[in-house]
Amino acid sequence: MTPTAGILVLLVLLSVFPARSPDATTAPDQITYEDQLCLLYPELLAKAPPIPSPFVTPDRREIVTCFTLDGRYFLVPVTVENGELLDYANGHWYGRGRQLEVDTLDFPTLAKTGLHSKAELDMIRTITAVPTSEITRIGRPRMSSTAGFMSHDEDIVSVLKGDNELVRQLGLTHPQCARPLVHVFNVIQAVKRDSERGNVGGILYNDGEIHLRFSGSKGWQESLFDDEILGYWQIAIHRPLGQDERDFLSRRYANLATHEMANMVEKLSRITTGEMVPYYIMRYGFYEGHTSYRADPIAIARIFGLRSLAQIESAFQGRLPAVLTDTFN
Repeated sequence: MTPTAGILVLLVLLSVFPARSPDATTAPDQITYEDQLCLLYPELLAKAPPIPSPFVTPDRREIVTCFTLDGRYFLVPVTVENGELLDYANGHWYGRGRQLEVDTLDFPTLAKTGLHSKAELDMIRTITAVPTSEITRIGRPRMSSTAGFMSHDEDIVSVLKGDNELVRQLGLTHPQCARPLVHVFNVIQAVKRDSERGNVGGILYNDGEIHLRFSGSKGWQESLFDDEILGYWQIAIHRPLGQDERDFLSRRYANLATHEMANMVEKLSRITTGEMVPYYIMRYGFYEGHTSYRADPIAIARIFGLRSLAQIESAFQGRLPAVLTDTFN
């Protein structure tokens, strides 16, 4: 989200995240894949290592392959876990936070199944003891943030219901959608101290090459809910459509005007968001509404290879342009 006015970081970025000095480096960790030793970040490799990305080791560490802008590669442990608290306001910049936490009190079915119960959403009046009417009020544009957490004609419950249905139709769960975004944030956490951070080009993920850019803000965004989640990073994620995907859309949506096709392609291939969203998805099933910081579950599914474009189209049967743009009201 756009940071709220008046909350300023008093230290410049380089003093908050000092570059790693040569004397401060330690020997890189390592993993083994098919009897081959692979060194982990900060080791830089001349070519992509011969392991899947993401990859789970026998001891349950999750590893992602990253690439640099100058054509090198490195392996980063990105395990989704509950770690040291992230609290920018009090100088805690380097923890992973509570990445596995789900709001079991308000959403017991979400905690058990990974999807919301419609009956529970129909009955919900508070989330984290905050009235849903108040969450909606402060979540609209130009309230707690400039861009807002939802559009003017959406409310928190309508957004939760709308995205829950999209995820259900995709045959996914909210934790499955949250995980790759958490992986992205954990890559940022791994490299942000280093002088190499500006050289990160992206990650390899489920046989796709995903471009990644990130930068810090001058302040941080506070949460809509009564929780510890804060936002500092601006994260741009891009996986261009392949020619076969473009041809598929051209055949399936031959009736679309040029600008309509371009808009659909943009929404399927780009996400611009922040680190609050993966925590929100995991904890509440909240992807933000139709604002500039939305992480649409359909875009997540395609960009991170959770579903092919053909599978996505099959789930929505000719309705993709509307499903990607219509607000939840």
